[in-house]
Amino acid sequence: MDFNSNGGGSELHNNQYHQSEESKPLLGEMSTPTPPEGNNNNKMGAGPGRRTLLHSSSGMRYKLLQEGDIQVCVVKHPRTFLSKILTSKFLRRWEPHHLTLTDCSLASATPTGYMETSLSYSSIEELQPLTWDNAPKYCLQLSFPGGTVLLQAANSYLRDQWFHSLQWKKKIYKYRKVLTKPSRWEVVLKEIRALVDLALTSPLQDDSIHQAPLHIISTLLAENSNLSAQEHENIIVAIAPLLENNHPPPDLCEFFCKHCRERPRSMVVIEVFTPVVQRILKHNMDFGKCPRLRLFTQEYILALNELNAGMEVVKKFIHSMHGPTGQCPHPRVLPNLVAVCLAAIYSCYEEFINSRDNSPSLKEIRNGCQQQSDRKPPMPLRLLRPDPPTPPPGRRPRCPKLKGPAGGDSEPNLIDCLLVSPALSALSIQLPAQADRVLGCFALILKMLSDYDDWRPALASLLQPIPFPKEALAHGKFTKELKYVIQRFAEDPRQEVHSCLLSVRSGKDGWFQLYSPGGVACDDDGELFASMVHILMGSCYKTKKFLLSLAENKLGPCMLLALRANQTMVEILCLMLEYNIIENKDTQLQIISTLESTQVGLSMYEQLCDRQRELRELQRKGGPTRLTLPSKSTDADLARLLSSGSFGNLENLSLAFTNVTSACAEQLIKLPSLKQLNLWSTQFGDAGLRLLSEHLACLQVLNLCETPVTDAGLLALSSMKSLCSLNMNSTKLSADTYEDLKAKLPNLKEVDVRYTEAW
Repeated sequence: MDFNSNGGGSELHNNQYHQSEESKPLLGEMSTPTPPEGNNNNKMGAGPGRRTLLHSSSGMRYKLLQEGDIQVCVVKHPRTFLSKILTSKFLRRWEPHHLTLTDCSLASATPTGYMETSLSYSSIEELQPLTWDNAPKYCLQLSFPGGTVLLQAANSYLRDQWFHSLQWKKKIYKYRKVLTKPSRWEVVLKEIRALVDLALTSPLQDDSIHQAPLHIISTLLAENSNLSAQEHENIIVAIAPLLENNHPPPDLCEFFCKHCRERPRSMVVIEVFTPVVQRILKHNMDFGKCPRLRLFTQEYILALNELNAGMEVVKKFIHSMHGPTGQCPHPRVLPNLVAVCLAAIYSCYEEFINSRDNSPSLKEIRNGCQQQSDRKPPMPLRLLRPDPPTPPPGRRPRCPKLKGPAGGDSEPNLIDCLLVSPALSALSIQLPAQADRVLGCFALILKMLSDYDDWRPALASLLQPIPFPKEALAHGKFTKELKYVIQRFAEDPRQEVHSCLLSVRSGKDGWFQLYSPGGVACDDDGELFASMVHILMGSCYKTKKFLLSLAENKLGPCMLLALRANQTMVEILCLMLEYNIIENKDTQLQIISTLESTQVGLSMYEQLCDRQRELRELQRKGGPTRLTLPSKSTDADLARLLSSGSFGNLENLSLAFTNVTSACAEQLIKLPSLKQLNLWSTQFGDAGLRLLSEHLACLQVLNLCETPVTDAGLLALSSMKSLCSLNMNSTKLSADTYEDLKAKLPNLKEVDVRYTEAW
């Protein structure tokens, strides 16, 4: 049936309230207008059929319908006979249809019968609900030029849901048409305000209720870019209520970015954009899905930096995002702020990066990157820097090419590339003034983030992979600014923080290598390096593996700082001698000479010699082979006992049901003959296990029942090849770790894994 054709005698009566909605102002109410009281010709209350006025103030809420099953009846008639038809005893026949509410029309999944053609929203002149006193029928009346469409729902709630959904679709369709080609911006602003009011007062609950108006307005702004600054602000203020609970769409973000760049001191930035950016930082889950949200946040922060107070305003904003308490209640704020900072810092070096590898810029990415075939081949990494000076004959170059796993040449790692030679200083990076301001702003934000104790662990974890371009790491100003953040990590006593100074995986350099003497970021005499070594050695990193890495890569800086009486470095050299890390005799003599050159070094070296003599004396004297400590003994009790006698022959030690912790491992590793160790129901943890695994290679029986050890410490036991009995009952052992231990411990015969995941 053609809904757009006019039937015979279709003159509309009572034009004062049956006027076509195409000519009605868009600022009107959503509810159906009530006919004048004096006109009873079409007053639905006079007959069995009655109009029901619905108001959003009733408190009912509905989900926006996109499709659904409903009964359809079409009455094609002159309007003057409508009342007679509705009051007749028998109505026309009803057809079941599955209707879909598209963007522009009401269509049926089975286009036959009454719904052979779709009903355009523009052809609907009037939309109102109907009820009958003598029958439980819940209908909607859709008037079109050729007659009336009746939709019958199963109950009043479904009828009201269809009513509000159809009314919403019809209104949005009309606003989309009106705002496509605006003539006067004064009228457009009024229509935008009316559209916002429509979305805010609608009883429908759906994401699209607020998103659809924002998309319409963003399309309008994208097609009309020559607006004045005042028109910019008027539109932003008009749509502000919609942004309280919704992210702006991409085109609207571009519009906001433009306003931040052109009018950073506008009050709109503070009053309107601040709650929008706060919501983005608190609730956004992935900037990768909408990079313009990140760009808008970046431009907003830069606009704050342009105010008179400058970074003080930015600092107050960061503090408002964290909150006044010691713990930030919003877990997404820190990752989102770090993502904004990393992208902003990357953009500062974008010109240098593009000249290196011809990669697309952020602007090209936003506008659609050019085809790969049109791009130049990437520039090799070695062309980034000047050629190193030719080494003298017979001397090995500092940074030879590395052989890859397949035998081919591969580029050296990041730090090696930056440390090729002193000639690297010729690669001076001079940023433009604007990029320099951006770098200073976001580097300072990273400093601010590192000052919050609750944020520091997550910040250290995010920065551990060194997520900055190599051009930034070769830029002295940037590494000097970032040094404060690394210093904060090095001062934090929590292992989860300072452990992030090391590389994220073997074979890759970390902040520890970058800021150590000889590293590209080191601008002092090794004070930060000594601070990092001190905190790492004070935690669970007092191991042979860490000392070996220092001996192989940083022995020179360690000896230099020890010559300057740095106590941490003196202790490092003594431990290298005690654990036989250095095999070369000449190097050992050089370390001894370095220790004897200072008072603190000489004192520690003499203590080391005394300990070595005592150990040899203990081994000569012998002592008991079995020892059991009383319950509730502490670490101090164990240390006092072992220092009071000869225990060179001690083979079996039971600390079961005592209060010892991982700290007692420092005493246990001094028992070279120990073969059986019982730690049942103690607080001995992962840190102690790692230390035991490196020093007690002869241990054969180990009882860890009911201890707080986890997979992190149990995996270290794989190096104790002599283990033949291992009790891990009631620990946090996983099935994967258990399988790994069985594969790596060939002599393991007795294992207890009851009440664990591996059981």
